[in-house]
Amino acid sequence: MKLQAIRGMKDLLPPDDRLWRRVEELARQTFMAFGFAELRPPLVEHTSLFARAVGQTTDIVEKEMYTFQDRGGESISLRPEATAGVLRAYIEHKIYASPGPHKFFTIGPMFRYDRPQKGRLRQFHQLNCEILDEAGPEGDAELLVMLTQFLAKLELGNITILLNSLGCASCRPAYRQKLLNFLLPQKDGLCPDCQRRMELNPLRALDCKVERCQTLTLNAPELPDSVCPECAAHFAKVRELLDLAGVSYKLEPRLVRGLDYYQRTTFEAVCGELGAQSAVAGGGRYDGLLSLLGGPDQQGIGFAMGMERLIMLMPPAQEVGPRLMVAALGEAAYTVMFPLVMRLRERGLTVEMPPAGKSLKALMRKADKIKAAQVAIVGEAELASGQIPLKDLGSGQQRLLTLNDFCRAFA
Repeated sequence: MKLQAIRGMKDLLPPDDRLWRRVEELARQTFMAFGFAELRPPLVEHTSLFARAVGQTTDIVEKEMYTFQDRGGESISLRPEATAGVLRAYIEHKIYASPGPHKFFTIGPMFRYDRPQKGRLRQFHQLNCEILDEAGPEGDAELLVMLTQFLAKLELGNITILLNSLGCASCRPAYRQKLLNFLLPQKDGLCPDCQRRMELNPLRALDCKVERCQTLTLNAPELPDSVCPECAAHFAKVRELLDLAGVSYKLEPRLVRGLDYYQRTTFEAVCGELGAQSAVAGGGRYDGLLSLLGGPDQQGIGFAMGMERLIMLMPPAQEVGPRLMVAALGEAAYTVMFPLVMRLRERGLTVEMPPAGKSLKALMRKADKIKAAQVAIVGEAELASGQIPLKDLGSGQQRLLTLNDFCRAFA
């Protein structure tokens, strides 16, 4: 049997690890500036959690979850998204008992049994942010400002924020019936998924990616026209705050997202360079979800961002070699330089020192191959004189360092 990764699951290899670290570091820097703390829920949860939180009619629950029985007969699933696990932890540990708002971010892998395609894998990675409790329109705007600042720091370019209001439990039923009345005469032309979901969640027809469904629903009634005064005021406040912060956005009345728990503000960040699968981030409000899971009746809003898609939009990583390679010519030189190299590494300097026994020519080839910035050459003559030549491989310039000053030279 040929050893290879499972389909839809990829290895992260150098130098691409540099891009991933940059995204993660900028995310932590940006999110923490807005008062978010990192929460790390487990990769596996009870299947019932996702069924209740994500929604029985979603593609995730119906088709895509990795679900199996453990040895105790429990049905468990690899997490397909992060919000459910964050809310479960919030409830289980009674975080809600302390004053809010509570702001969390998570970084890590998710799993969905989907057809692997560009920017979409079966093991993929997400950045998630959630605001729980005291998450009014101000929380919506704050989250969107933070998202746009983060995307700007990544210098992706060509990013558009799409914005919509989905109404609430009070006003959405009337729109649901209006949409159902529009869809029923066209039911036979819709795809099997839309036909099956029509009675449970007809809004999903607006989110369908099948071309004939998009055509048939082109003139469907628009949800923002049906929202109640409270939802309209909420959405107006979000827009006012975004305008004050200088965040540009586009109103998209067909934006419903693919999860059942969203209401009121919903949004996506899309990039024209990705084609049909253009979303790099998306989210919205989920008031009522905490109480549905057995927690307090508190507000919530969040977003998820696919790291694979973000990295696809970034320039390729350039391989960077060590700052210094020590070329030790012989055991004596290696023995003298070993503690000095360890001291430099302790300070965070990237240093390579190949084993003793190689010729100077071989060591210089090695330095060139690993793209070392500088090479220190140490042999018997250098040990005797106490002078170590340090060569810059970019400029070709060389200077002498004493053994005593060797470490101080890289401070």
